Amino acid sequence: MSRYELATLKQFQFERVLNEDPITHALTLLGKLPVQGTSEYAGAVVRIEKTALQADSAEHILTRSLESSQLIEGTDIYTWLFGWLASSSDSPDVKINIVHPATEVHIRKYSRQEVAIVHETPALYDRIVRPYIAAFPPSRTQWVENILNGTSEVEKVLYRDPSPEHGYLVLPDMKWDLITLSSLYLVAIAFNRSIRSLRDLTKSHLPMLKSIRREIARVVKDRWGLGQGSLRMFIHYQPSYYHFHVHIVNANHYGLPGMSAGQAHLLDDMISLLECDPDDGPSILQRMTFTYALGEQHGLYEPMKAAQQELGYY
Repeated sequence: MSRYELATLKQFQFERVLNEDPITHALTLLGKLPVQGTSEYAGAVVRIEKTALQADSAEHILTRSLESSQLIEGTDIYTWLFGWLASSSDSPDVKINIVHPATEVHIRKYSRQEVAIVHETPALYDRIVRPYIAAFPPSRTQWVENILNGTSEVEKVLYRDPSPEHGYLVLPDMKWDLITLSSLYLVAIAFNRSIRSLRDLTKSHLPMLKSIRREIARVVKDRWGLGQGSLRMFIHYQPSYYHFHVHIVNANHYGLPGMSAGQAHLLDDMISLLECDPDDGPSILQRMTFTYALGEQHGLYEPMKAAQQELGYY
């Protein structure tokens, strides 16, 4: 039984709304939840998102599931209504993601924020970004280590290549409800701890990247029947955590904030760029300038925005 049983969730002490997303129908809340085994409470970030309607129940949504309705407006052939569906244990109404105990960094990450476009040259990476990444304590990615060493989520692993240099494992991402195929969302996490971000990739990593592309396509085909061209695989820069991983989503899954231009880099494109590299020397990903958006709560926001004046962008 999860430590977040209904009785525990009902003890949530609400403080404020960190963010609201009308596209994904989600609210992100800040509050406090009990610490397991103690009488104390600790900060918690809770994201509540409405789940998708299930296609296999479409035939009965209006005839059986709809309990009541209310007219919003109607004109000619068009009508708008509110509707209330009957509760069902088979079809959950919301998906809840919890970060607990939540640090100030988590709170900033999940808060609504203004963004600025920045240009990260290799020189700025060496001067600002690399030290920022190196300063993160191992505890920030302990949850990743728990997955890699088999302490947690063992039953969810869909594929594992145990090679310490080029290996990785694949499992469902926490953002997927594990039900709705059109919103399928997986993640591949590398065993190689030295790859913190895109900047660390070189031509020597091509076997791993190509294996990820090949094996994920096979797993998804075997398990869910999704064929060629059905997946979008991408890598974030800046990533949300600095341990190399690849995002895999259904190609028909639209509206994900994480697929924004400048943040999501297609795995196929990264492979192609590295294939153009010489066999030695810095890779193209280490030589190029990356342009991306940074939220005002991000730890890189102030130093990177200030550095843009030196480059003549502001």
